[in-house]
Amino acid sequence: MKIISIEYPSYYDSLDKENGNMDVFVKLDDGMTYTMVVTTPSNYYWYMDKEGLDFIPASPPDIIVRSLEKEIVEKALQTYIQDNAYWLKLYFLAGESTGVFDEKQMEEMIQDIRKSKEEIFGTE
Repeated sequence: MKIISIEYPSYYDSLDKENGNMDVFVKLDDGMTYTMVVTTPSNYYWYMDKEGLDFIPASPPDIIVRSLEKEIVEKALQTYIQDNAYWLKLYFLAGESTGVFDEKQMEEMIQDIRKSKEEIFGTE
């Protein structure tokens, strides 16, 4: 897979590059455009302070970069398109709220893993 283009938000120039997050639109040579959230570690601390929390609540995964500078974002995205864009696709699908991951199928997969571990290591 190859990245054809990355579209940044119109407010990109005004973003705090060291403490922020943004959606980027990544077009690959498969013709699909993937919407991804890119954030900095500082933005997680800012969010927890703002909300009075000691954790980040469960949510779809973000691509985490030290800074939102385009060069860094592009380097990170290059790692997400390796292996036929496996991780880019996984993060993208995890962000869909329409039941992309069927709970019954997930339970079956977990049971299969449990069975294979029991076969290898004995009863847990």
